[in-house]
Amino acid sequence: MELLDYDIVIVGSGLAGMRAALAAARKSDKLRIALVSKLHAMRSHSVSAEGGISGVLYPGENGDSIELHAFDTIKGSDYLADQDAAELLVQEAPKEIRFFDHLGVPWNRDENGKIVLRPFGGMSVPRTAFAADKTGFFMLNALYDNLLSFKNVDIFHEHFVTSLILDGETFRGFFAIDLATGNYKVFATKAGIIATGGCGRVYGFTTTAYSSTGDGIAIAYKAGIPLKDMEFVQFHPTALVPSGILITEAARGEGGYLINSQGRRFMEDYAKSKMELAPRDIVSRAIISEINQGRGFVHQASGMSHVLLDLRHLGEDKIDERLPMIKEISLKMLGINPAKEPLPVRPATHFTMGGIHTNILGQVLINEDKPVKGLWAAGECGCVSVHGANRLGSNSLSQCVIWGRMTGEQAAQFALNNSLEKQNTAVVSKAEEEAKRIDALFSSDGSENPYQIRKEMWDTMDNLVYVYRTVEGLQKARQKIAELKARFSNVRLEDKTRVYNTNLRDVLELGNMLELAQVIVVCALNRKETRGAHAMVEYPNRDDKNFLKHTLAFRTPEEPRISYIPVKITKWQPQERKY
Repeated sequence: MELLDYDIVIVGSGLAGMRAALAAARKSDKLRIALVSKLHAMRSHSVSAEGGISGVLYPGENGDSIELHAFDTIKGSDYLADQDAAELLVQEAPKEIRFFDHLGVPWNRDENGKIVLRPFGGMSVPRTAFAADKTGFFMLNALYDNLLSFKNVDIFHEHFVTSLILDGETFRGFFAIDLATGNYKVFATKAGIIATGGCGRVYGFTTTAYSSTGDGIAIAYKAGIPLKDMEFVQFHPTALVPSGILITEAARGEGGYLINSQGRRFMEDYAKSKMELAPRDIVSRAIISEINQGRGFVHQASGMSHVLLDLRHLGEDKIDERLPMIKEISLKMLGINPAKEPLPVRPATHFTMGGIHTNILGQVLINEDKPVKGLWAAGECGCVSVHGANRLGSNSLSQCVIWGRMTGEQAAQFALNNSLEKQNTAVVSKAEEEAKRIDALFSSDGSENPYQIRKEMWDTMDNLVYVYRTVEGLQKARQKIAELKARFSNVRLEDKTRVYNTNLRDVLELGNMLELAQVIVVCALNRKETRGAHAMVEYPNRDDKNFLKHTLAFRTPEEPRISYIPVKITKWQPQERKY
């Protein structure tokens, strides 16, 4: 076991993690910074972000304003977003778009060189900057290229962090496996930032990468840190059938239609004003309602029900300019040219609105409001909460880079002001415990196949914890996940070697996902209302009297203990959402 000392350790190399690393590195060249990634850094899931990043670049144009962006975000959240956090997001977003302009991101521009903004769901006016339909890739690439010029940043590719080390209410470090060798590494540090993304792979049908297993959220939870609003899982309305690959909301922003089996643009029945550009929770429910009422299609090869996304009227030239990757994906996956034939789509798990409980600064909280000393969370894994019960498309990239920068700057200042405790006994003893836990998998004669457990978890979540939820379905899911957790304690590790043991990685990821699946289900059962992405058949209305509050889940040996904290309201009282 190798012990490494750093001033700051950042886990996760997506937009939030890299933005944090860049902010910290720019703060002082005296700081030693480690960026630790389960993948090669440029393979982080942020590269898959297609549509764009929101921000009011031109106040007054089309009647847009910082305040209107905040209102749209809060209304879109079904009034569960903390309004001070939403206001911070919209104030900082334009600065970040211009910062990335200076880094070299090739934003789409008009003939006068002005950055073009496209419409997105739930936004009153166009305010989403974009680089074709590969925005995440260009932003991440710009960050990575800049980070490589800093001599004080060490990037640890393919290092899987399996636990975080707390000493009481003080953060001390991370434990990781070097996947290339199988060796254990302990990162002892003054300050840590968790930026590991969401947990979309708790579900089987998802737009997210196979790496999106919620590791950072799970290790925080297992260390005693509460999770917030985990029942709110966003289902993106347009995932390609049967693969689940994302068809960006920008396809509808550019003018795409959703069509049922009768050839109708059915969104007229659900959101007459915004149509296909209503918020994602509303569009996803509309699609499933159409399918449930017999107005969908059935994909022959997979048997999956779906509707159609029609882009034919946009024309080949516009698709080639604005949606080139969508055309490429459609041709490769289905042999369909979207300029000539509609695409089969249905809702898929896309984004984790909940996550590690943090305050507005991104500081990780050990209870309702007390920060863990020296620990922050940024991006999708952290819950500020800026998205509430439903995220608006293109607000996520803004969230990632804003809280990435903020947490990086705070961690840098904290590290400059504090010294590292040498040979801390808590770090060593807790690292040894984690090493024994992993070693036990190699010596165990378990009988349970992890891939069978994973398949049953996926089936359970896809069928019982989907767009529409029922009490009976959630109770069945609760029992099934508990059964799978019990079976997982007897899991079999087939590959007993140490070098690039993907079987070990899969088993450890599965353990994390089962923890989070249980939290999602129990939180959902306790929220007896419909709000945003959480739609309960038995409770079809929003209940502000009893549930205008954030859920907190604390780990116990059996199931999470649930408590609640109030939503922060600064300006806008909850109203009925109409689009």
